[in-house]
This record gives sequence, C-alpha cells and structure tokens, in this order.
Amino acid sequence: SSRTARSEEDRDSLWDAWGSWSECSRTCGGGASYSLRRCLSSKTCEGRNIRYRTCSNVDCPPEAGDFRAQQCSAHNDVKYQGQFYEWLPISNDPDNPCSLKCQARGAALVVELAPKVLDGTRCYTESLDMCISGLCQIVGCDRQLGSTVKEDNCGVCNGDGSTCRLVRGQYKSQLSANKLDDTVVAIPYGSRQVRLVLKGPDHLYLETKTLQGVKSENSLSSTGSFLMDNSSIDFQKFPDKEILRISGPLTADFTIKIRYAGAADSSVQFIFYQPIIHRWRETDFFPCSASCGGGYQLTSAECFDLRSNRVVADQYCHYYPENIKPKPKLQECNQDPCPASDGYKQIMPYDLYHPLPRWESTPWTACSSSCGGGIQSRSISCVEEDIQGHISPVEEWKCMYTPKMPVVQPCNIFDCPKWLAQEWSPCTVTCGQGLRYRVVLCIDHRGMHTGGCSTKTKPHIKEECIVPTPCYKPKEKLPVEAKLPWYKQAQELEEGAVVSEEPSFIPEAWSTCSVTCGVGSQVRLVKCQVLLSFSQSVADLPIDECEGPKPVSQRACYSGPCGGEATEYTPEETELLYGSLQEFDELYDWEYEGFTECSESCAGGVQEAVVTCLNKQTRETADETLCVTSRRPPQLLKACSLDPCPPR
Repeated sequence: SSRTARSEEDRDSLWDAWGSWSECSRTCGGGASYSLRRCLSSKTCEGRNIRYRTCSNVDCPPEAGDFRAQQCSAHNDVKYQGQFYEWLPISNDPDNPCSLKCQARGAALVVELAPKVLDGTRCYTESLDMCISGLCQIVGCDRQLGSTVKEDNCGVCNGDGSTCRLVRGQYKSQLSANKLDDTVVAIPYGSRQVRLVLKGPDHLYLETKTLQGVKSENSLSSTGSFLMDNSSIDFQKFPDKEILRISGPLTADFTIKIRYAGAADSSVQFIFYQPIIHRWRETDFFPCSASCGGGYQLTSAECFDLRSNRVVADQYCHYYPENIKPKPKLQECNQDPCPASDGYKQIMPYDLYHPLPRWESTPWTACSSSCGGGIQSRSISCVEEDIQGHISPVEEWKCMYTPKMPVVQPCNIFDCPKWLAQEWSPCTVTCGQGLRYRVVLCIDHRGMHTGGCSTKTKPHIKEECIVPTPCYKPKEKLPVEAKLPWYKQAQELEEGAVVSEEPSFIPEAWSTCSVTCGVGSQVRLVKCQVLLSFSQSVADLPIDECEGPKPVSQRACYSGPCGGEATEYTPEETELLYGSLQEFDELYDWEYEGFTECSESCAGGVQEAVVTCLNKQTRETADETLCVTSRRPPQLLKACSLDPCPPR
C-alpha cells in the first residue's frame, strides 16, 4: 500500500496545481463549470487535465423556457439551404442525446444544427443527467456529477418514501338523466406521479384551485402537453380511451372530473402519490424546572401543517397511520448549586410543585357527523392549583401568557360510505330481450365493504337488455340462458351483512340444495352478532337482542328437471317454488298451440287444444316443469268433420 501511495504522489507531482473554476455554463437549472491543470513533464502525464462540477443548481423561472429549445431558436435567423426556418428541439434521442437536433416547425425536416449542445443541457427531459463536452454525464438528485442518489416516490432526495402515501382506486360512471358530469377524484397540492386512464365514451376535464384560492379549468379537448398552474400535463386522447399524466409535484389542488357523453358506462383507473401534509414536529426543550441545584426539562411534539406552515390540532396527524408521535426527551439542567445565602432551592414558577395558572379543557363532544367532516367542541377555562393540589378557576387574563387552546376542531374528515356498482352480467338470453344483473356494494373510505349507505341513492341491480340476434334458432331441450345463476349471485351478495357496533342479524351462507333435481330446500344459520370496538372481535348475542326483521333461514331451490320427465308437485311445493323462483314466471308460461286431428273423418268428431310450455322470450318449447309456477289452462274441445258420411 505504501508503494501504491508513492506512485500516486509521483504521478500527481507531474501535474501543475488545478486552476480556478470557470464561470457556470448556465445561470439556473443546473449548469457545468470546469477547472484545468497543466502537465509539467516532457512526457505524457497520466490522468485528465480537466475536471467538471455542477453549478447554478436552482430552478429556472417558468417563463425562462427549455434550455435545448433556446439553442434551437438561436438558429432561426440563420439560413439553412437558403431558407429561414423556425426550429423546435428534438429531445430524448436514444442514439446521441447530446447533439443539437432540431425540427423545422410545420415540416418534417430534422437537422443536426450542432454536434454538441451547450454544457449543462439535460440529456433527457425526465432526468437530471447533463451533457458535458458532448457526453452524457450521470447526475444524482443531490445535483452532484457521478452521484447515483435518486429521489424516492415522494420527491425526497435519498428518502425512504415515508413522507407520502400511494393512492390507487377506480371510478365507474353511473348515468343519470339529470346529471351531466361527476367528480372522479380530488388530488391535493404536492402530489406526484399522477396517472389516470379512462375507458369508455365519456371525457375527462380538470379543475384546479391554488392555495390562494384562484380557480381555473381545462376541458382537455385534444392530445398534447401543456401547463396548468405551473404543473406540466401530458394528455392523450383515443377513440375509446383517454390517458392523463402529471409528473408533479402539483402546484395546486386538482379535481379530475368526467363529462358524460354516451349511453355506455365508463371506468377510470387512477394512481398517484399523495404527500402527508400533517407531520409531527418535535419542539425545543421547555424551560428548566429549577433555577439552580439541578432540575429537568422536556420536549414535546406538535402537529404541523406543511402547506400553511402553522401548528394545527393533533387530530390531523392522527389521521395518517404512518405518523408516529415522537416520545418526549428528558434532560437535566441548571446543575450548579444554589447560593448558600438563600438556604433553599429556588423553584421556577412553572415547576410541577408551583405551577402557573393554566388552561384546562373539558373532553371533546361527540362529532357532529359520523363521516364527511364534522365538528366537535369543548369548553376552556383558566385554573390555578395551590400547594395542596386544589384546583380552582381564576380570571382568564392570568393564563394569557400562553395561547388559549382551540374550542372547536374538525372531526371524521374521511369520506362517507358510497355505493359502488360492479360490472353488469351477460344478458340472460342469447337472443331477443332479457335481463342483466350487477352487484352493488357499500364501500367506505378505505375501500372496505361496509354499511351506512343511503338506500335512496342505491343504484339498481337489474335492468333490461336486448341481444340483437334474432330468435330463430333450432329448438333445444332447454333454453340457453343464465338468468338464475346470475340473479342468485347478485342476490346473495346484496344480502351480505357486515358486523357493526350495533347488534344486527348476520346470515351465514346457504347450504347446497337438498336434491339434485326438481324442487328442494336450502337452509342457513342466522345469528345476532355485535362488533366489540375495543378488541375488534365479534360476539354472539341472544336473538332477541337484534331489532328488525330476521332474515329467512330456509328457502326453496330448483335443480332442473329430473330425467326430462314431468314432475307433480304438492300445493305446498308449488307455493314454495313460486315464492323463491318467481323469475320463472317472467320467462315461462302455458300457451295453446293448435288442435289435434279430428277424432272422426265425417258425421261429427272432436278436436282437443294442444297446451305447451313456452319460453316467452325465445318462443321455443320448454320442459313442462319450467311452467310449474303458472296455472295450466283448462282443456278446450271443438266439433269437427260435421259433414255426413258418404253412402257405402
């Protein structure tokens, strides 16, 4: 190692000292500066005679424009092949990112106007790497050459991702006759890596509101990149979808909205990183508890709003599970002995034994709203504690040495549960008019299935549908339809109940049908249960503890015809089947279909009306067991062949 060190010293001794740094190649946005040294040997010196460093690492004002674009526009007043052009930059060239390639506005002409861009030009638009002497050099987020340090998803250089949270979700449009648009998602100030994809006939548009309250709107009418409140937005518009990207950080609160444009449903998937704007901040140490002879002092923690730069109620910091309140720190202070002349240890007036008058509060009232933002209040009074520990109220001015605690605060600021409609099922028929179903769930602000949604605003779970295929297919044993399975799935998911802090009936899953064909029965267990909030566990209660109607514990089930033969049912079975499978009544019914041949060829005979079970949508003959819920029509007879027989 000593030989290696000497060889490096010998190598460096052949060089003169490094010269001073040059002027920065840019005044903002990150430039480059160089320093030179001279070789003192008559032979070739090892190493380089030039070194670089970054400089002017402050953001340029928005009106400054792109550095590469400035270099292209500098050639606007120079003729190219005898003609003037307005040149626009070509960025992100994968082969040679550090050459100055420009394109003539309104033409397909692309020209390399210079072999090298100026030092400090970004190699790529989404990177800090910069071109120096025609070569792309790596630059970390710390703005140092050769550094590999990167920003985390929150935009913090070399951060651990703890200052933001990932938000991911999906919106489905719910058409309404009196509603032309709807809000997809609100994205707060400072969010990053925003991406939305709309699939369907509807259109996205933006609304923004700055921290100063200035509002603006953009209709996103065409594909392109543009600025909105100093946030760069990339929008792509296709016939059947739209894509919106904003790298961020957002410089305003953005509200993404959807404008209805067609009868079909649309869906929007979104993802972004939201900053945690309320964070705990540790305070300085409070004054020492004693003026001499040894005391102690503590720190505390306060909830700080990073947007408004002010202290807010602790409730805001408790909203984020990632926020962990720091524990107080304790240290000794004023350890010097007290003067002997005093004869006792002087206690500061804010010591625990002789405290100053202080503000004291009652507990917060219950929140005025269970969700969507409410308020709660408390009363504040100034009190004083004597040496014996007795507390008594005093005038408020005695507590004015410290700020008065707030008497109201927001609470339950999370969104209220709302209905979420799933995808529609396929149509229940393969031709003509049928029905389709979907599952509608009540979802809370965490995306969990819950209760509490208003039944008045619940979207419908069933609607008519038309299959354009004409109904002239050959007859089949049974109609090709999937009505019952889909209706059963939607109905079971609709009936699903979630245990809450109020005693409620919770039904378990239905058993399998008691028969493999024909009409049988299913049973299930219905319990009265309650959620114990302190332990987050479920407890069983006596049935009479639950209010309201108890869900049924038995129902009929139909497993199809038995071997293709007609089945006779008792009146009780027929009623049970009709009650549970009432949808069959909408599909199948008895109908007259012509008459049999006459019983006699002359002198009078009779014909009997033919009764068949038909699918009312497809008009195809069905198994008679499918018409069991309809009353069979009476037998009809008519006379025929009334002419006298010819003589033999």
